Amino acid sequence: MHEFSACEYGTLGESLRDMNILSFSPILAARGGGFGGIVRWFIQIVIYDICITGIQDILGVSRMVALFIFLGIMISISIGGYLLRKRMSSQADADI
Repeated sequence: MHEFSACEYGTLGESLRDMNILSFSPILAARGGGFGGIVRWFIQIVIYDICITGIQDILGVSRMVALFIFLGIMISISIGGYLLRKRMSSQADADI
């Protein structure tokens, strides 16, 4: 076991203070809190609205039908990713 000396790493109070300062920002960033989370949410809404409006204009359907088409596309992409992940993980297990 390695013993930590006070002169090498500073005092315990300094270490706890530095750890508290460094761990505060990543927690907020990981949760998406604050102003950045609001901006991210608005950007996603705008992108989804552009996609739904594009489907509505191209296909000439109502907004509700375009929404269901968009959700169907998103669900099919997620199912395809899930199946691809399952296939790749089984191949990785066979290589071991």
